[in-house]
Amino acid sequence: MIQHKTVLFLFFLFFGMVFVSAQSVFGRWKTIDDRTGKPKGIINIYKKDGQMYGYVEKILEEGKEDAVCIKCEGELKDEPIVGMEIIKGGKKHDDGEWKGKHLFDPEQAMTFRFKIWLNPDNKNELKVRGYLAFLYRTQTWLRVEG
Repeated sequence: MIQHKTVLFLFFLFFGMVFVSAQSVFGRWKTIDDRTGKPKGIINIYKKDGQMYGYVEKILEEGKEDAVCIKCEGELKDEPIVGMEIIKGGKKHDDGEWKGKHLFDPEQAMTFRFKIWLNPDNKNELKVRGYLAFLYRTQTWLRVEG
């Protein structure tokens, strides 16, 4: 009887951990161009010192895999986009949204304020909204398994 309870406990513990991890904004996300609908890259979002950060792990656009930031100025000028940290210092709010002041778009060489949250109807979709003054644009990124 004790063995069955132990196995059952471990079963629920394991699947509970999988369920909780699937609910997180952290992990690997495939970016989708909101204008063309085509995949652009893989962003790895992680937590450091309680804040959200993210970097470009891979470029998916054919012919742009080794792209550099040609529009950037300063230390980012002509630096590879792969490996570039594009999300910095996001803070979690009580509503589950992460907000910050540094969402960098290497194609435009522009930095935006941001809000990032999981789609409440589909935890495998991440909503990423960049703000410039009172204007904003929202993209849906898709969770990458594995």
